[in-house]
Amino acid sequence: MKADFPPEVRRFILTSVPSVPFMEALLLLRSRSQPSWNAPDLAHRLYLPERQGAELLDALRDAGIAVEREGSSFAYGPTPELDALLGHVEEAYSTNLVAVTDLIHSRVDKRAQQFADAFRLRKDNN
Repeated sequence: MKADFPPEVRRFILTSVPSVPFMEALLLLRSRSQPSWNAPDLAHRLYLPERQGAELLDALRDAGIAVEREGSSFAYGPTPELDALLGHVEEAYSTNLVAVTDLIHSRVDKRAQQFADAFRLRKDNN
């Protein structure tokens, strides 16, 4: 099933969402169900190891989606323009979950194929 997303939503997912846990963490911060999140709380909520929760928070900060607060906690803090785009991303995810996750996985699958191709090229050159 292929969903029709606005081009900017498709582009954001393909270029900026490396995994489904990243998307889930993004939406969790955006929901503002808590004023801030730390790695243990985020990991517990998403059923992930604490280390992965910390990596997700760092990635969200690096992407300009979260801001770091004192005590290794993070809060939702994108620019107004990015927040508006994330609203459309959230809508796409909530109404077309399978299509969005397929799009995320297509990005992961493409990277895996490129990685495998790099080894094949090396082998062919020897």
